[in-house]
Amino acid sequence: MSSDRYAIDDVAFIGRTVEEYEHMFDLDLSAWEGQSVLDCPGGACAFVAEANTRDIDAVGVDILYDVPPDELHEKCESDVDTAIAGFEGVEDQFIWEFYDDVADVRAHWTAAYQEFIADYADRFDTDRYVDAQLPDLPFEDDSFSLVLSANLMFLYMEKFDYEFHEQSLLELARVASDEVRVYPLERFDGKRYPRLDELREVLADEGYETELRPVPFRFQHGAEELLRIEV
Repeated sequence: MSSDRYAIDDVAFIGRTVEEYEHMFDLDLSAWEGQSVLDCPGGACAFVAEANTRDIDAVGVDILYDVPPDELHEKCESDVDTAIAGFEGVEDQFIWEFYDDVADVRAHWTAAYQEFIADYADRFDTDRYVDAQLPDLPFEDDSFSLVLSANLMFLYMEKFDYEFHEQSLLELARVASDEVRVYPLERFDGKRYPRLDELREVLADEGYETELRPVPFRFQHGAEELLRIEV
């Protein structure tokens, strides 16, 4: 992969650890004990597996959750390799605060998918890991207290049109009873999604309040806030 900025040709099936989620979403997991949480898209994240050990009814949604565990494990490994290779020559485009270096990124992402795939293998084809994709989710209104959405819509903003972003945010809000948190709002090089204000106006017209909330996570330049939708 050769580029003057970090880039991935396709949406990568990459995972994040719970520690990363806690920082990315300014999340206090203890505040959600006994409640339901949706991770969409869940990817190879460890969140659902870990949250369920902490008295949280967590569910993950991803387009690849119909893939058998052994096959998905291979994709996890391959996509981490591809994503890590993309850092070569562009390390200075990132803030090395949460992670020590590229090797530390690999360590976190590897730990995440290993915890994910172990839980996924045990619960494949159950209601914990749901095969679906935005902007159409197979849940009733207000199904989850909290909805989290990481590393898709705005990170890969050039792969999705405005209609996808609008419909997806409205769908995430529909299935939430309390709030939605979306992070990041920028693509890999730190450029913020240019029509974010328009999306917030649409949400306001539908009766949802929104705010940009600072997060204690530093990696991508400019990615210092999440979008919070209050339902």
